Amino acid sequence: MTGQLVTLDAMVTCSSDPSGGLGVSFFDGSELLATAPVSANGHSWLTTGFTATGTHDITAAYNGDDSCSASNGTTTITVSQAPSPPANNPGCLLCGLIDFQVGDIHNEVSVNSHNVTRIHK
Repeated sequence: MTGQLVTLDAMVTCSSDPSGGLGVSFFDGSELLATAPVSANGHSWLTTGFTATGTHDITAAYNGDDSCSASNGTTTITVSQAPSPPANNPGCLLCGLIDFQVGDIHNEVSVNSHNVTRIHK
């Protein structure tokens, strides 16, 4: 969904440690999102969010080094629109009653359908 963070994970397979290279560049189509380092076990992660709905062609391009060849891979993800809250009254987002007691002190916290919070002593 738009605005929601996702973590992209690219795996570099090489007979030696791939972390000495220039990292993995993540692209959304032709737009560079970021370049992230590669760990010794070959993983490279990027946490990002998308503002545009629809399909996104994500490419992870490993830049290579002296012992590991450059490589890339592409996948397609679909981003949907985040749901809109109802117009005038979002209803009860978190309704209910919480009852807690510390020693001789007893309190209740309630949230009603208008999202009004009250502390009862």
